[in-house]
This record gives sequence, C-alpha cells and structure tokens, in this order.
Amino acid sequence: MADKKIGFWPSTALVVGNMIGSGIFLLPASLALYGGISLLGWLVAAGGAMLLAVVFGNLGRYAPDATGGPYAYTKISLGEFPAFLVAWGYWISIWSTNAAITVALVGYLAVFFPVLSINPMAAILTGLCFIWLITWVNTKSLQTVGVVQLTTTVLKVVPIFLIGLLGLFYLKGAGTFPVFNLSGESNISALTATVTLTFFAFLGVESATIPSANIKDAARTVKKATVVGTVVAIVAYVLSSAVIMALIPAETLANSSAPFADAAAVMWGESARKLVALGAVISTLGALNGWILIQGQIPMAAATDKLFPKVFGKQNKSGAPAVGIVLSSILVSVLMMTNYHKSLVEAFTFMMLLSTLSVLTPYLFSIASYGLMVFEKEEEGKKGKLIVALLAFCFSMWIVIGCGHEVVFLGFILLMMGIPFYVWLRRT
Repeated sequence: MADKKIGFWPSTALVVGNMIGSGIFLLPASLALYGGISLLGWLVAAGGAMLLAVVFGNLGRYAPDATGGPYAYTKISLGEFPAFLVAWGYWISIWSTNAAITVALVGYLAVFFPVLSINPMAAILTGLCFIWLITWVNTKSLQTVGVVQLTTTVLKVVPIFLIGLLGLFYLKGAGTFPVFNLSGESNISALTATVTLTFFAFLGVESATIPSANIKDAARTVKKATVVGTVVAIVAYVLSSAVIMALIPAETLANSSAPFADAAAVMWGESARKLVALGAVISTLGALNGWILIQGQIPMAAATDKLFPKVFGKQNKSGAPAVGIVLSSILVSVLMMTNYHKSLVEAFTFMMLLSTLSVLTPYLFSIASYGLMVFEKEEEGKKGKLIVALLAFCFSMWIVIGCGHEVVFLGFILLMMGIPFYVWLRRT
C-alpha cells in the first residue's frame, strides 16, 4: 500500500490549499471597517498559527501512524470522552467552514455571472452544484484527491503572490493607507476582533496530520509540510491584504463580494479583474476539495473507535468514507441555504466565526495532548516545547474570547448536543 501514500508536496498542498481559500479572498471585506489595525491583526494571528504549526508538526512526529489528527492525539493522551468532544467539535467546524467557502466561491463567480449577486435562488443552486461535485471527487481514491489539491494550490498561489508583489510597486503612486483604527473601539478591542477574524484564514494548519497514516515517512513529512505550508500562507496573506487595503476605500471594500478582483481592476483594468476572480474561484474550489476530504476522515477515525455512528466509518471500494462525506455535505448544504437571507459578507462572517470557535475545542485538547507527550518523552528541549504549548494555549483562549458572546453561546450549545450521542454510543 506504500505506493498509494502521498508525499511532501501533496501534503504541503493540503495545508496551503485548506488555508488559502475563502479566508484570503473575502476577509478584506470583513476587516475593512477596522482599518489599518487589521494588518497588525494578521501578524499576530500569523504568530499564533506558527505556534500551532509547531505543535501539530511535533504531534505528527510523536504519533506518525495516527489517523484523525487532533482526534487521534487526544484519544492517545486524554481518553475517549475528550476525543469524542474533539471529533464532534471538529466536525461542526468543518461543515461550517465548507459552507463559508461555498459562499465565497459564489461571490467570486458573480464577477462572471452577475445574476448570482442579485438572485439568491441562483446563488444557492450554484453553491449546491459545487458542494456535490467536490463531494463526488472525494469519494474517489486519496491519490486522486491529492492530485486535485496540488493542481488547484499551484494555480491559486501564483496569482495571489503576483498581486501582492506587483501591487507593492503600484502603491508608490497610490492613495493614502486607511486610518489605523476606524472601528470606534479601543485598540485592544479592535485588535482582538481582527486577530479573531484573520485567524479563520489559518484554519487548516493541522490538515497534514489528519490523513497521517496515508503519508510517506509521516514522522518527518507531516512536520515539514505543516511549517512550510503555514509560512507560504502567511507571506501571501500579509502582502496581498496590504495592497488591497491601500487600493480600495474602506467603505467600498466593506461591501465588496470580490475584494481581490476589485483591487486587480484598480491596478490593471477589467480583464485583470476577471483573471483574478478566476484565480479566486480555483482557490475556493481547492479549499473546498481539501476540507471535504477532512470532513470524511475525522468522523471515520471516530467511528472506527466506536465513538461516532458506524455508518461514518463505512468505506467504498476506493477506500473513501463515502457515506460520512455525503452526510456531512448535507449539513454543509443546509447551513449555506439558511444563511442566504443575510448579505454575502454577513453570512460569510457568521459562518467564519462559528467555524473558528468550533475548531478551538480540538486545538485546545491537541495542545494539552502535546504537553502530556512532551512530559512523557526523554528528549532535549523539553522546556522550550512546553513554553510553545503554553503560548499556543493562551493564544487559542484569546481567540475564544474574540468570537463574542453570541457565537460562543451557539458554539457551546452545538458542542453539548453531542453528549447524548456519546452516551448512546457507549451504552450500545
């Protein structure tokens, strides 16, 4: 079976592809009302993402054959019930993320088909078509998914870097950069809000750890792919966001459904707008592909341990957890449809915050698991690794606070709804 395992580049593409998706392409609109402080938010969020990249990279080295990423590490170190909460919370986060990605995808398609920005039914049907097309792709072999991910990642990273790098030269004659803090809130409150929003763009830092058993030389490849993928995403985010914020007035940017395409139009005209919009469509397709892969892997790992209904562990002839992927895609479809009464940016922001909050449960438990594994191992650098774990934990708790009372309340309710399922599964 070794020939069916994926290597460093597809693993790195999974990390980059899952991070560089809807976050980078729609977040400038969500951040516009905060002003220049959002760039500081990007940098702080990038620091937190690197801490988590180190944590997950080392977890991949400590348990290279564990499938399920955060779920598997939590089960090894903390036991079944915390592992169930991780799997449940991660599952909620994944289908929330996929709904947000689909909204972003439809927003950029509206550059080519304006009806999508004015007709909710057309937008919903288009989103459903893409959800189920990518769901079908992920019922094929993991090699097929890896090829799709590597291809879409290369195609989308190139135009993002071009806009970021060439845009810097263009800005020599550009207008003024936005005011540091436009929100009317204190700098600390505005920074907390922007770090929380920008951190969504780094969700996926753990992606290479999830199919770890299907990765060649996982003990080394997972860590390398996680760190390299995170660095690539950081550079792309900061460069491109700075260019967009300097080119487009905040009040215009806040209502944009395609910020990158609009920035390209300012620099190079309408043809560039469509070219960049195409890159954004490819980007969101790549992210959707990667996250639909993950939405099948996590429940399958839990179902194998009898902590999720066994239907989630059922595999087809290609070895894909097809039933679990389909059931998750149904929830993605429902969440996307029920939020189209809001504006595109409002719907995206809501699903983004819900996804961010839900994934913090797996992150916090993974950090705790990492701390325990470090304590148990006799190796050099223990103190430094424990400091990294503590900093990553504090950063994650800060993000929880930044999500706000309403989202934290809803996220807590969704997490607690899983407990009856756990009791029923343990009883049977």
